Amino acid sequence: MRTALTMLGIVIGVAVVIVVVAIGEGASKQVTDSINSLGTNLLTVRPGRPTLRITAAASTGTAQGFASANRLSMQDANLISKDFPTTIAAIAPQARATTQISLGNKDANTTVMGTSAEYLFVNNATVQSGAMFSDYEDSASAKVCVVGTTVVNELLGSPTATMTGLTILINHNRFTVKGVLTPKGSGAFGQDQDDVILIPIQTALRRVLNTTVLSMISVRCTTAEMMPLAQQQITALLRNRHHLPPPFPQNDDFQITSQTEIMQRQQSVTGTMTTLLSAVAVISLIVGGIGIMNIMLVSVTERTREIGIRKAVGATPRDILMQFLIESGLISVIGGIIGVVVGVAGSMLLAKIAGWQTVVDPLAGALALGVSAAIGIFFGLYPAQKAAALHPIDALSYE
Repeated sequence: MRTALTMLGIVIGVAVVIVVVAIGEGASKQVTDSINSLGTNLLTVRPGRPTLRITAAASTGTAQGFASANRLSMQDANLISKDFPTTIAAIAPQARATTQISLGNKDANTTVMGTSAEYLFVNNATVQSGAMFSDYEDSASAKVCVVGTTVVNELLGSPTATMTGLTILINHNRFTVKGVLTPKGSGAFGQDQDDVILIPIQTALRRVLNTTVLSMISVRCTTAEMMPLAQQQITALLRNRHHLPPPFPQNDDFQITSQTEIMQRQQSVTGTMTTLLSAVAVISLIVGGIGIMNIMLVSVTERTREIGIRKAVGATPRDILMQFLIESGLISVIGGIIGVVVGVAGSMLLAKIAGWQTVVDPLAGALALGVSAAIGIFFGLYPAQKAAALHPIDALSYE
């Protein structure tokens, strides 16, 4: 019982290391998969924050005001698409808002996104049933839409139900469902990528959202190598069109990010969190090692006469040292093995019950096991040396 309690610190420490690394690896994989699902050669142009501007005024000499928070327009999108054919393959302007939708007596709130027919190509998306709306329907401001599987589930009670051809209400406008998007799951920031309705961009601007600005512009470059050049070209174009004065990029009223940058930022965050939590687990291992040292010191004290008898019949200090080192090492290794089993089981349980994506790394298990063995030997060294240094006569006469 005493040995089992001593192992507990090692078991908990190793199990926590396995679980934390599994959660970190799972989060990293989820981010990578969601980024790759959109394509690695994708640029996103978004409106930037409003900036303070100082302009000339006749009465006071100067006047100050704030630039608009969003000046992205369809003209910007069209010029980006037309002016850089060697670096940009296609663009998908987007105007989005959370809007109430209904079908019969079922109501729901979802993201309605106005976009172009190129959306599927730009964002690596596909339609699993039906079809995408056409450029003609876009230019004609047709009331047609393509829905995600989450919307299908909310309105019909099943993500696999047939919704093509039905008419739904979007912001009190009747839209005919042309198709259903292939599910993509969670995005890089945990958002549900299937909780969306796509409608033609002209329809969105004129009939649904009543706006003239875009929420963002997705840009698919011809190759990943062309992304830096495309980013420079778009930046120069927008600065010129929006008449932005230096200094740059402080005065930019837009921001351009790549999928690679988003992936690096997200992986940096998950990596930092994994490191911090792993440090906590290592502290638990050290506490477990201190427990092993304490119990081994108690063991040396209780077995002093046994040590004396062994030395009296010829055991060398090295024999005594190895005896206690092997014992502390075995305690630690057995605790480490139990910890690995508990950690793997805990990771699988989290994935099944909590729905978290976990990836068990065999290297993390081997490393945790090796560290636990090293901790057992390191913290068992002092008690072993104390036992080996005992004089046989003093040990035999110990009460």
